[in-house]
Amino acid sequence: MTTGKRLLAWHSGPPEWGPAIIAGLGCALPLLLGLASGHPGFLWASVGAFFASLYNPLHRFGMLRLLALALLGACSAGLGFWSAESAILSLWLFGLHGFLLAWLQRLGSEAGKLGLCLLVCLCLGQGQHGLAGLRNADAVAALFFLGGLWVALLAFGLRGLHGLRMWPYMPHLMAIFRVLRRHAKRLPERRWRLHALGCSLACAAAGLIVQLADLPRGHWLSLALLASLQLEYRGSLARPLLASLASLGAACLLIYLGHGLQSPATMVALALPLIVLCRALQARRYGLFMLQVILSFLLLAESLAPDWQLAQARLFNSLIGTVLAMLTALLLYGLEQWLGARHGTGETQKN
Repeated sequence: MTTGKRLLAWHSGPPEWGPAIIAGLGCALPLLLGLASGHPGFLWASVGAFFASLYNPLHRFGMLRLLALALLGACSAGLGFWSAESAILSLWLFGLHGFLLAWLQRLGSEAGKLGLCLLVCLCLGQGQHGLAGLRNADAVAALFFLGGLWVALLAFGLRGLHGLRMWPYMPHLMAIFRVLRRHAKRLPERRWRLHALGCSLACAAAGLIVQLADLPRGHWLSLALLASLQLEYRGSLARPLLASLASLGAACLLIYLGHGLQSPATMVALALPLIVLCRALQARRYGLFMLQVILSFLLLAESLAPDWQLAQARLFNSLIGTVLAMLTALLLYGLEQWLGARHGTGETQKN
């Protein structure tokens, strides 16, 4: 295997330059308009554009997934923005999205990617509340969806260039549900329940801490937590801890970069090639995809930020999120070991 093949072995197949160009163009227009006008709504349009571009429109159901993802992401972003006004709303909405993440991860990696993206949108919605001139959750959701529609328009053009149908045949939903049900039955029930408990508690705690402490840029806290919430990490203590430290290291690198540049124009010029590259080399493994998506959304959300001199607040939030992730991993590992020992003792007594 050559060196180039080794470097590209971690992502799924050859680079997807068509969707990558769509992601770059989809994010470029809102970001450039945001630089020229200073209106905060273009930030949400750029986030919605990148969110919609995560699926390949050339695939059979790519356009259906793209538009559904844009609509669901807009709803999650609006709910996150709305939940920032109440501690009870933050607690319940983040806990519900944490449970949804665990349930979708149970159905496979593709469904788990959807749950991750929806939770990222919820975190961004809450974290961006009060930072810009927007005060209406409906406006946030509408601007997010407009960015997704802009990418959908580009995606229709890409399908036309490849001579494909503008809208593919609809899938047989019952067949898809049967496949997902078979995938879910392979997983032990106790393992999934522990994972759902951990995701719900961790996400609810993150949303509540951000709201009660009124932390600026609170999405740095909640997004730092997400890297450790992976179903494949259950039963291991080292893997979620290493994922949390990797997420913290990547956040520190991004904070150092933004603090050193302190220029929205330079950040946009740097963010767009990175967005194109990340979309072209989208990770195959779920853990790497999770880290890649979190950093991409953080880079987009902070590309127009004028307050990079406040790097300490971002670093403090990331540290709190990492500590919360480690505490959750320790709690679940201890609970799993206790349940395993209790189950083993019960089996021994029966014999």
